[in-house]
Amino acid sequence: MKPEKTKSEPYRQNEKQNTAAESNNAPSVNKAADKTTEIFRNAPVPKAVVSNIVPSIVSMMMVLVYNLADTFFIGQTKDAYMVAAVSIATPVFLLFMAVGLLFGIGGTSLISRMLGEGNPQKAKHTSSFCFWTGLTIGIIAMVLIWVFANPICRAVGASDGTMGYASQYLNIVALGIPFLIVSNSFSNIIRSEGKAQTAMMGMIIGNLANIILDPVMILWLHWNVAGAAIATVIGNIAAALFYLRHLLSDKTMLSIRPKDYMAGNGIASGVLAIGVPASLNSILMSTSNIITNNIMSGYGDMTVAGLGVAMKVNMIVVMLLIGLGSGIQPLLGYCFGAGNRKRYLSVLKFSLCLAFGLSLIMTAICYFGAGPLVLAFLDNPDASGYGIAFARIYIYSGPVMGLLFVFINAIQSTGAAVPSLILSVSRQGLLYIPILLVFGRIFDSAPMLAAAQPVTDYLSTLLAVILFSITYKKYFSKKSAAPALSD
Repeated sequence: MKPEKTKSEPYRQNEKQNTAAESNNAPSVNKAADKTTEIFRNAPVPKAVVSNIVPSIVSMMMVLVYNLADTFFIGQTKDAYMVAAVSIATPVFLLFMAVGLLFGIGGTSLISRMLGEGNPQKAKHTSSFCFWTGLTIGIIAMVLIWVFANPICRAVGASDGTMGYASQYLNIVALGIPFLIVSNSFSNIIRSEGKAQTAMMGMIIGNLANIILDPVMILWLHWNVAGAAIATVIGNIAAALFYLRHLLSDKTMLSIRPKDYMAGNGIASGVLAIGVPASLNSILMSTSNIITNNIMSGYGDMTVAGLGVAMKVNMIVVMLLIGLGSGIQPLLGYCFGAGNRKRYLSVLKFSLCLAFGLSLIMTAICYFGAGPLVLAFLDNPDASGYGIAFARIYIYSGPVMGLLFVFINAIQSTGAAVPSLILSVSRQGLLYIPILLVFGRIFDSAPMLAAAQPVTDYLSTLLAVILFSITYKKYFSKKSAAPALSD
């Protein structure tokens, strides 16, 4: 191993491996790669981490505001049944956000590693695969929801009082599913080429459109639940169109051209290996929410309304910390692809300290501010009482949430499919659902059922630490012979 290896050498090695046709384009491609990934290679660790996580956190905060906006403005109608209906329909919507995460997280992990190894052509094939496959799934899902909207709403816990609203919301939101999958995918994938600010802008544009349209359509035009759904669809379309504009420009190394579509050569398997575990977490979260809604509905619709708002409050902490964790994944993936163990560990340690500090601050804010936050959405005394109690219980897991999401993304950055799968199916599936069902048998109390989530999060964090330790030792040993780039 020669420590004096230059920064651009991985790209020169890749040029030798490309075909003659690809070699003609290699200098311009590699020049773009050097420019967009410079911060991955050489920036001081604090600067590299902060420059990647800030746009990601801003994007997640915009997603949070976008999620809160529907509930907030629906709450202004003073109809708790509408609030409950939106809460019931949300897990179905999250299932398709999970498809976006499948291609977004899986594509980001593979593309960032390919750029670290100096293989930009495979990165293009990967981005095209993610776009066209995700879009096709979105169109199929849209049609299926239109056909089965009523049975779906009944299955996820809609009562006679909420059925009409939930079905109306879901039927309209279905129109935006193809755009939702595209925007969710590429808000992640674009960060893999070092364009974190571009990824952030797409999220801001889409979410701002939704936030601005919500009061107009819900309160001014009095479209109520339908207005919330229409605003959501327009927001998803706006974000998707912004990303399409970028992907069709000459400012990106990525591609969505049909001729670049490729599923073979380890692309589909590489995306799915990390994407499926990542999306499983969201799928299982939706499944667990559905089970929780069904159980909570036994305590009345106001309990379901309170639970839905408490989950929104808890999202303030969760979304911020997801933004931090997902923000460092491209940086960690690049370091792993380049075989730079020292820089990888430096990024990880700095991120863990930052995540723990933010977790403590946000936990305190959400615990002591639970009352005002819940009352901003609900004025029904029964529903708001449940909401405040649930919100304070959920936030008990706040101190470890940052550590959990950093370790999840650190595992995903290595392409370790099995540990990612184990962690994803455990947090909201193998751990949460059994704990929830056991609590349901032991305690005849809605607040005690809510306690299943923080118990699960602490166990999941412990599991994440163990799985990361195993992953790091196993996967970095395969990189031990690879030359490390300079810090």
